[in-house]
Amino acid sequence: MGIARIITFISAGMLAVALLPQAKADEWNEKTIFTFTGPVEIPGQVLPAGTYVFKLADSASDRNIVEVYNKKENHLYGTFLAIPDYHLRPSGKTIITFEERAAGSPEAVRAWFYPGDNYGHEFVYPKTRALALAKVNNQPVASMPNELAANTTTPTTSMSQPSVMAMKQAPLKAQQPNQTETEITEVFTPPPPPPATMPKTLPKTASPWPLFGLLGLLFVGAAGTVCRLHG
Repeated sequence: MGIARIITFISAGMLAVALLPQAKADEWNEKTIFTFTGPVEIPGQVLPAGTYVFKLADSASDRNIVEVYNKKENHLYGTFLAIPDYHLRPSGKTIITFEERAAGSPEAVRAWFYPGDNYGHEFVYPKTRALALAKVNNQPVASMPNELAANTTTPTTSMSQPSVMAMKQAPLKAQQPNQTETEITEVFTPPPPPPATMPKTLPKTASPWPLFGLLGLLFVGAAGTVCRLHG
């Protein structure tokens, strides 16, 4: 496990992260409020110190779309592609992890984990930036083609459907610290198989007709006994 995966709340660069109170952890969009005391990098741009809202715009596949808003949620900073980062045990609290950084550079957000989930949302960076982060962190970084970097930044409104589809269908890779490229499935753990479910009704092991026949014989016997007692 690389150092970036164990940096939570306070990163190696002394960037403090404040988590404001949230609603129940069953919101489908996993809305979370973060306050950063220093600038942070997200794919394609750097956010100044301040309070931001992270939430899912779409989680219907193995590629999630994450939106980042200002505190009032009336300005959208960008819409970003993320892939699930699976852990064996869910956390009971919100966690955000950062990539290591070059001297003088802002912290780069790696993944965001919502309370109760056994997976986080790992941000996918444009290839050129992913290569640089992989080298500094000495661990793989998920990447997408450089030409899709423009799709992550939008001024005030949600991305168009074609842009979202372009990101979801983009060929994703894993950039290695030695500056080579590998398939993303070789690095990031695939989702676990769904748990087995019990059938709603148990299978019938025998016909009920023999039981009905036995009950009939008992009733006939009881009627004969009554007749003899009153004869």
